[in-house]
Amino acid sequence: MEFSVRAILSYRVKQDTPFVFNVQAQSFAGQTIKAESLRIEPKLPVEDWTMPESDNRYFRLIAPGGGFKLSYQATVLLTHPAENPAQVFEVPPGELPLSALTHLFPSRYCQSDRLNRFAQRTFGKLPSGYQRVAAICNWIHDNVDYVSGASDALTSAYDTVSQRAGVCRDFAHLGIALCRALGVPARYVSAYAWRLEPPDFHGVFEALLRGPSGSGWYMFDPTRMADPNGIVRIGIGRDAAEVAFCTQFGEMEYDKPEVSISGPPDAPPATTQAVRAQAA
Repeated sequence: MEFSVRAILSYRVKQDTPFVFNVQAQSFAGQTIKAESLRIEPKLPVEDWTMPESDNRYFRLIAPGGGFKLSYQATVLLTHPAENPAQVFEVPPGELPLSALTHLFPSRYCQSDRLNRFAQRTFGKLPSGYQRVAAICNWIHDNVDYVSGASDALTSAYDTVSQRAGVCRDFAHLGIALCRALGVPARYVSAYAWRLEPPDFHGVFEALLRGPSGSGWYMFDPTRMADPNGIVRIGIGRDAAEVAFCTQFGEMEYDKPEVSISGPPDAPPATTQAVRAQAA
């Protein structure tokens, strides 16, 4: 399916301030960028860089004193296959790709080591595979309230289990931590999310599993607020610390981001199929 995404960000600074942005859609098998544009007002020099291990696309600019606005637009084609969840299994530890190991270890916001006992007692006896990761998402959806402002930049997965409230970032962090505690590599995904209301940047996660066509990364959204068939990936990381859409090095003021995504008007509702985002 084809999607159109857009982000408009506005900032004000008092002096020359470096900014690094990660708002451009990734390009990989399954997600093709058909057209895109980036405009900075006033026009400023931009330095582009793609991180080799993640394919995250970053650009840096130096904003002079005053205000500036960036506008990003893209047309993206998603061709993620949908598979039968009953045919998607966990990958035995001895067969995991070595490149996935960093997504198996604890990270700043996903302390899987501190949640190991909880994960084992709650999910350890369930049948392994896609269905167990889905059960993790169901538990988070049913036991954690989605409350704007309930968390901050320091809130971790361990905090979310205690407070039982958070936003999409917290839901994803908790899902990642619980998967890792069970031996399933998982990674954070920042994205444009179709059918998310109100529109905004969205956080979901991917788990490494093995389906009919081999090992791959499968998409999960514990908030159940977006259609998994319309997740346009921006960046991936061990947790949200690695995929901030804006990182500035100085004081600033900003307006609320304007984010939107539109898809096929006659597309069917979301299904319960397993959405395979990328091969391992």
